[in-house]
Amino acid sequence: MNAKVRPLVIWLILSAITLGYLALDSSADDHGAYRASSVVTTIAIGLALVKVRLIFREFMQVRNAPALLCRITDLWVLLIGAALLGSYFIGLAAR
Repeated sequence: MNAKVRPLVIWLILSAITLGYLALDSSADDHGAYRASSVVTTIAIGLALVKVRLIFREFMQVRNAPALLCRITDLWVLLIGAALLGSYFIGLAAR
């Protein structure tokens, strides 16, 4: 992909993911209060992690970095995802 077009395409993908959040967030009950569900929360966290990885790779120049840095940032995304989802589901179980 052309170096001048690539950031625009990534930006459009990030914008589409953000619009996906808005569509996902439109689940309200009869009184207009938002309802949380495990599926919606898991999808939202997953989408956020995809956005973080794209930002790391494309806008923080990790894509052209040494392989070790690429793997470390991927590991960071996985660890944060596991921590967020783990704490969410542990909190649900503790309720």
